[in-house]
Amino acid sequence: MLIKITAVLLTISMSTLICSPANALSVPKSFKELASAPALAKPGILVIDPISQTEIFANQADVPRAPASILKLISSVTAITAFGEDKVFKTSISSTEDSNTFLLLGEYDPWLTTSSKEASKFHRALSTKLIGAISASGANLSDVTIEFNGLFEKDITNLRTFYGKKVKFKRITKTEVKSFANLNQLAEINSPSLGEIIGFTLLWSDNTLADRLARNAADELGFTRDSNGMNKAFQKTLKEIDVYSTGLSVKDGSGLSHDDRVTARTMAELLWKIRVEPQFQAIYDGLPVAGKSGTLKKRFKKYGKSAKGLIKAKTGWINTSVTMAGYVEVGNNEYVFAVIANHINPTEKSRDLARHTIDKMLATVAKPAAEA
Repeated sequence: MLIKITAVLLTISMSTLICSPANALSVPKSFKELASAPALAKPGILVIDPISQTEIFANQADVPRAPASILKLISSVTAITAFGEDKVFKTSISSTEDSNTFLLLGEYDPWLTTSSKEASKFHRALSTKLIGAISASGANLSDVTIEFNGLFEKDITNLRTFYGKKVKFKRITKTEVKSFANLNQLAEINSPSLGEIIGFTLLWSDNTLADRLARNAADELGFTRDSNGMNKAFQKTLKEIDVYSTGLSVKDGSGLSHDDRVTARTMAELLWKIRVEPQFQAIYDGLPVAGKSGTLKKRFKKYGKSAKGLIKAKTGWINTSVTMAGYVEVGNNEYVFAVIANHINPTEKSRDLARHTIDKMLATVAKPAAEA
């Protein structure tokens, strides 16, 4: 995409955003008609031109709504703010003074796997490698207890499934970890960089990864790992980067909960920041492209096909919500948009109709640079 967004926008506050005057940029009549179509059931929509700092189109943009998977954008921004995109999550196994007790310590790697195929394909950390190090040390797995901290329960469940009753696992507290002396590290595994993990999360809308990243970020920022901690971490992060957050309330980091709430304005302003802040480049790079990749690969092929390749966006859906938030190429410019339709009839037919309407609506403004 040929984009005119420049470094000067880094210093622009979202408070400078102005409503579009009559003679300013605007969306075509067909966009407005599709935005008000029954298929979208009075959605929240905001379209921003970052160059002129203008709201090109707004419809109930300040109403908190169930965002579905576009919430993953907030989780991603919060994770990068907390850790930096180069962060890798380490997990290690150590022997202790008790020859039958081993200590498994982690940093809550969100992408651990027991599958060698998955580890090879995506460079994920292979947790069975750590257990293998115990065997390599000469210990009999049937005789040992592996005490652990800093791993998600599901990852321990996966290890239990892999080894059956052969290996005993016991969760311990951070205080109990400190009581160990004379640890001898046998092996360590590392995750891909946070930037890589976020890229996969957004491209394929991985709910588990997004939720784990949000909880890790909340912990790193000094909050609890539950929904209360995630809310505080999200609010703190958005405030620090000057993004509107009124009405934000979450139960998870993935957007699966019907009780999650965020406004179209929050999502659009966040996308603006993602685009102009270099630290968030991994998020922009990880977004699916219309008709070409990820969750957008099958979109914009029958409906709104003129926008194929001209939109980078995060999609989302739950029973009654169909959402999309991202960037649409408009000649040499790039508009930021957020669409949250959260009053859709809970049927796949209705959700598909909403998706088709959104695709056609965005296609009314999408134009390649050659047509500028």
